[in-house]
Amino acid sequence: MAHDSVAPVSFPVPQENTPVHRRAIFSHSIRGIDSHHALAATDDAAIRVRRRRKTDDDSLRLIDDLVNRPMDPMFSDSRLVHEHRSAVSIWFNRIVVFLICVGVGFAGSLFVQQLQSDPRKQVRQTLIGQLEDRNDTITQLTDDVNALKTQVDDQSKKISGNVKSDTLIQDELVNGTVRVTGPGITMTLADPIAASQSDQSTSTRVGTSSNIRIVTDLDLQQLVSLMFSNGAEAIAINGNRIGAQTSIRKAGGHILIGMTAIESPYTIEAIGDKNVLAEQMGSKKLASLYDSFKKAGIYPQVSTSNSITLEAAVAGDIQYAERNE
Repeated sequence: MAHDSVAPVSFPVPQENTPVHRRAIFSHSIRGIDSHHALAATDDAAIRVRRRRKTDDDSLRLIDDLVNRPMDPMFSDSRLVHEHRSAVSIWFNRIVVFLICVGVGFAGSLFVQQLQSDPRKQVRQTLIGQLEDRNDTITQLTDDVNALKTQVDDQSKKISGNVKSDTLIQDELVNGTVRVTGPGITMTLADPIAASQSDQSTSTRVGTSSNIRIVTDLDLQQLVSLMFSNGAEAIAINGNRIGAQTSIRKAGGHILIGMTAIESPYTIEAIGDKNVLAEQMGSKKLASLYDSFKKAGIYPQVSTSNSITLEAAVAGDIQYAERNE
């Protein structure tokens, strides 16, 4: 107690140098703020606890301030006061952040999908749709032409009797310009299963020991030629009549009959003497051809029929030769 009674008074702050306490702009309350300003001269108890220096020297005031009052009042004010947020504000911010994340994720998925999409696929689909529409239009026009030809023939017969000669009838059969019905045969052949599961852009597998292949346009051309040479009067492949202007060719991975694409299995219908055609197109007469088909995994089947109906072929513009005077 004797020691405390003789403790010197701390250096008081002059009135003209008294610091001004200002609030931080981000504080909401001044409650609970501790003061770190210089103590008054009458606060002896606090002064004795701090054990100030005994020497009253102006040169030591700066050191005294740095040692005993190192924290700025403004910083202490901001550190002691905390902002209190309501539950509504917290959940509102969470919902906004969640919606922003969902929007960014959705936009990113669309962007990735756009990068991975093939623009050529849409073009191909458009071209395929246009081709199918055009084929449907050609088929409809062909049916209309055939119906009109039938009406013209009926009216001509009513006026002058049977105006068609045997030569004209035979020419119409060969050209495939009229609808015909009669006995004949049906030959069916299909691609091998192993070849169907592989890439059909090539007719044979190169670099392998297997001879398995698919049916080509050359095979169909050969079979149609054999049928015509053995007396067939009218032929159709998968319902497409073979006429004078009808081609059998390969385009891409499909075989085209005229402008119509066909796929395996291939059905060749021929009108004529069914017994002769069945014999001439059988495995006995065409042993070498059937053997080559068998090695490739193709097995043609021939059946006879008493009545086969074939529609007319698609007719194009026909130009006739004229005498040069």
